[in-house]
Formats: sequence, structure tokens, C-alpha cells
Amino acid sequence: MTHSSKSSSYRRKRSSSTSHRRRRRCRERSRQFSGHRAGSSKDRSRTRSRSPLSRTPIQDDSDGHLIYRIGDVIRGRYTILATLGEGTFGKVVQVFDEQTKEKLALKIIKNVDKYRDAAKLEINVLETLNRQDDLVGQKLCVRMLDWFNYHGHMCIAFEMLGLSVFDFLKDNNYHPYPLEQVRHIGYQLILSVLHLHRNKLTHTDLKPENILFVRSDFDLMYNERKKREFRRVRDTTIKLIDFGSATFDHEHHSTIVSTRHYRAPEVILELGWNQSCDIWSIGCILFELYLGITLFQTHDNREHLAMMERILGPIPSKMSKRTKTKYFYHGRLDWDEKSSAGRYVRNHCKPLHRYATTGDEEVRDLFDLIRKMLAYDPKERLSLRRALDHPFFESLDNRYRIHCSKRSGDEDASAIRDCSSARRSSSQARSSKRRRSLSR
Repeated sequence: MTHSSKSSSYRRKRSSSTSHRRRRRCRERSRQFSGHRAGSSKDRSRTRSRSPLSRTPIQDDSDGHLIYRIGDVIRGRYTILATLGEGTFGKVVQVFDEQTKEKLALKIIKNVDKYRDAAKLEINVLETLNRQDDLVGQKLCVRMLDWFNYHGHMCIAFEMLGLSVFDFLKDNNYHPYPLEQVRHIGYQLILSVLHLHRNKLTHTDLKPENILFVRSDFDLMYNERKKREFRRVRDTTIKLIDFGSATFDHEHHSTIVSTRHYRAPEVILELGWNQSCDIWSIGCILFELYLGITLFQTHDNREHLAMMERILGPIPSKMSKRTKTKYFYHGRLDWDEKSSAGRYVRNHCKPLHRYATTGDEEVRDLFDLIRKMLAYDPKERLSLRRALDHPFFESLDNRYRIHCSKRSGDEDASAIRDCSSARRSSSQARSSKRRRSLSR
């Protein structure tokens, strides 16, 4: 399944307000962060040697990226093997750790204040998660192994992971993931975000790019109906990454968060937000994994709201009346359905249940889960704890289930036990219902 023409520029940019939000939060954390371990005096010095064998001065390009060569040694420990990726923040390189003899991913941040500040935020969050030292955190959140300041470049060393679920989807011509893989990925995603929420954190930037497979090896399969090959990932174990936008409950909550396509309505309407905005994003992600297309493919607030109404029904009056934005007139969305944008929304969007490709019970369960996660009112959105109890996850193989350790907190462990018990009860009730139906 491929995108429509409008989806060809599929990937999205963060809101320009993100860097401002990060700078403000970084100032709030600066005193706390200054007490953490920093780079060694050798790193902070103005000595510009690359390695014991090289005296080439260290330089930055015009954008603030570190200029490096394959084979360069950073901090006398990390040998650069390859460039893995590049973004507005900096670059990610594969390195060989001479100390542990392992290959790692090293995130090299631009030598620019706002990106350096954002990296400090991410380090602060990752150290908080690392301190929890529980099974869920170890299994589902990327592990930070080291960090340091390298001549103005914040560097963060991570375990090596595979492709993101988005990159795998893109490389697979947007061929959707099989339902059982959507189930396993979704289950892990919910648990990982629940782990953040238990630690009083909101991720605020959940999207397929920030969900990485631990390994992205695949088998080639053949689709008889479409007469073409597609890739099937062998192992759907995932880890959540990119905590640079994560916000603690007690911190300032900026007006706009989340990448556009996964942004909750209360954020667009500037009504304030809490951890429930992550739940909305998960609902959008599950839809995308199942169909291979973005649920809300737009870059405009008004069009975004129109798509929501077309797919999910009218926005509740209690929300439209509270917003100070100018998207509503006399309690209704101010939207011209006869305009070109109006025709696009009408032709490319439809009620959520009509996206289901089959009437199978498992597919109905998935769309019921998505619908409950996409409740307009954040208070009515399905909680992550209850989401684990949803019928969609009943058939998840027990070997894929993750149970919280005692060190993760009695409340977490209790929640997982409650969910497991409820799943068994619900499954027994559904089986009994089917038997009664067959006996008639």
C-alpha cells in the first residue's frame, strides 16, 4: 500500500517552538544538570588533537557539525566507523568502543547552543530512566552508555539498534506490518510509554521514527495479490528513543508539542496538555503500522481539525467553547468544504471504522483500541494501563509479554498482574460466548 500524492512529502518537521521550549526547560534544569558528571578536563580543554597519532585540528562546518574522518578517535576511546544518519541536531555515527570492544551509536550534537541545550535535556531524562534499573526500562527504552562534551559538541553513546519502524516501512514501499506484528509492537510501545508516565514524564514526540527495532533483519516474502515481494521483519522487539522533548510533570509545559501528524486536539486548540497527549500519538501510530499510511496527513491546523471531524466525528462543544483559537464560528469548525482543501479532506478521509480492511474480530478489536485512544477529551482517552487489558492484546504470545520486576514499583507490578488477570477473564468470557453461540 502506498501513499497518495499528497503523502509524497511524507516526513514532517518539528514545530519551530520546540527549540524555544527546550531552551526554557534547560534553564530550569541547569542547576540540577551542573551537578552531574561532565566531560573530563581533557575534553573541555582547548587541545584540538583527534587521536594520539593525529594532530589535525578539530573543526566545525558552517552549520556547526563536527568535521570528522572515518578512523578518527574521539576522546581516546571511540573510533568512528561510519555515518549512520544526520539531522538538524547533528549526526549519528557508528563507533567502536576500544574499552568494551563493542560497536555503539554515538550521537554528535552540533556546536550550537540550542542543540547543546536540547542534548542536556535528553541526558537528564535518560539518567533518570537509567536510575530506575527495572526490567521494563531496560527492555523498552534505549540505553545511554556514556555522555561527554567534546569541544562544544555534546556526545551521547547508545547501544546499537536497528532501523526505525518508519524507515523499515519506507524501505518496504509502505507495505503495512502484519496484524500480529502490529500487536507486538503496540504492546511494547504502550509499556514503554507507561514506564515514562510512571516516572512523571511525558514523551511528547511519539512517532514511528522514534521507535527502533533492536534488530531489523528481514525475510523476503511474495504477495500473490499484488504480485510483488515485500519484507517481513524477523524480530519485532523495539525500543523507544529520542527523549530530548520529554517533559517532567512539574516542568513548564509549552503550548505546542508533538510532531504535527501525531498532535492531539487539545494541543492544537491550545487547551493545555498532559500525559494523555502521548496516548493520542500511540493511537495514530497503531493506525499507521496497520495501514502503512498516516492518519492525519496535513501541515495546517484548520485542515487537521477538519480531518479529525471527518474521521472521528464533531469536536465536542465543551472543547470548541474553551479554545481561544479562531477555528470555530458559532460553535462549529470554520471550514469551507467546497474549497480545494475541503474536497481533499472529503475525498481522502473517511470514518475511522471504514479503514478496516476486513471484518475479522481481531481487526475490529484493533480499531476499537485506536478509537478509544483517539477520544477527543483527554479525560475520556483510554489509559495505558487499561489499554494493556484491551481484547486486541489477548492473543499476544506469552513469550512476548513483559512483566515488571519488583524494583519497578509495586504499583507497576500490580497493574501488570491486574491486566493479565483481566485478560484471562475477558478471554474466558469471550470463549464462553462463542460456545453458546455455536450451541444455538
